Amino acid sequence: MRTRRGVSYPKMNNMCCDKRRYSDFICETTTPCRKRVKSSAGTPVATVSGQCDFLDTLPDDIVLFILAKLGSTAACPADFVSVLSTCKRLNALGVYSLVLSKASPKAFAVKAKNWSESAHRFLKRCSDAGNVEACYTLGMIRFYCLQNRGSGASLMAKATISSHAPSLYSLAVIQFNGSGGSKNDKDLRAGVALCARAAFLGNIDALRELGHCLQDGYGVRQNIAEGRRFLVQANARELAAVLSTTPSALISGNWMTWNPLPHLHHHHGNVVGPGCPLLSDFGCNVPPPEPHPANRFLSDWFCDKTLGPGLRLCSHAGCGRPETRLHEFRRCSVCGAVNYCSRACQALDWKLRHKMKCTQAERWVVDDDGEGEDNGNVIEDE
Repeated sequence: MRTRRGVSYPKMNNMCCDKRRYSDFICETTTPCRKRVKSSAGTPVATVSGQCDFLDTLPDDIVLFILAKLGSTAACPADFVSVLSTCKRLNALGVYSLVLSKASPKAFAVKAKNWSESAHRFLKRCSDAGNVEACYTLGMIRFYCLQNRGSGASLMAKATISSHAPSLYSLAVIQFNGSGGSKNDKDLRAGVALCARAAFLGNIDALRELGHCLQDGYGVRQNIAEGRRFLVQANARELAAVLSTTPSALISGNWMTWNPLPHLHHHHGNVVGPGCPLLSDFGCNVPPPEPHPANRFLSDWFCDKTLGPGLRLCSHAGCGRPETRLHEFRRCSVCGAVNYCSRACQALDWKLRHKMKCTQAERWVVDDDGEGEDNGNVIEDE
């Protein structure tokens, strides 16, 4: 047989390429042997239809590079799993450490309703391969969902060795709250140190948390001016991140004149509130950041589960962290109706919804002529 390029192939021996899925190999069939055959020159043998599978001629290192690229750009777990289930060779090469270490967070972003032992093993295999995102995701799941505190904290600590900013900040939240232990297990100095490292790596939540710690003297010597500088820097980074990923036409034009209580107006139509939001504790009215797959998993996991008596979830919808003991989180100092695991969650939730529901804050703003952004402070729930 001759192709368009004039390449001649050996005579067919009633063999055909195996294009079945990997799951089909578990069944015995009565078909003839489907083993791929190569000629003496190393070229692939043509199938009955005249087509050839050139995948067999590629070296393993090239296939591994292709699989690593696919895993790093996968938008969902199905994108990666569908490739591995194509044939036996891809299924075997797809679990190599080189491939799993490059997998993107969305490649193993399993939903809480689909959680199983196989998903747990896959995440564990990715973390063992050195994937820092898998270490962080599995660490969060083990610490909060499976209540395996020591193993979860160890996995997050493993990710921090590779300077993973979300892991550093999550460990800081654990230190601030004393999660998994008693109130005496809080280590404010360790929390500030972890926040400082995460902020240095560009984590906006950690930078905002560090600013509030300096303003309040929480775990560090009080420095109001330095704390304000960090808060302004966090607001500027948050705005820059949105502007770099979102077309300017899609952003509301009133983000520079944002008001923490937009439903309050004077009789003459003037808005009550501060001036530039970059100088506030909460930043501009920009779209909220997309939650990390680990936080999304926590939110889905606890949405239909009953926590222990008196335990509460963080009121920020994009967080999902639960309390590990009574009165662990801090609550709003004005209404007392919401509670947060951190200052960053409090700032995001204030912009998204709580500014419209904190009723006592509205009266305070009216009486004191618009200094209402401070009403979002949280205090420890004793």
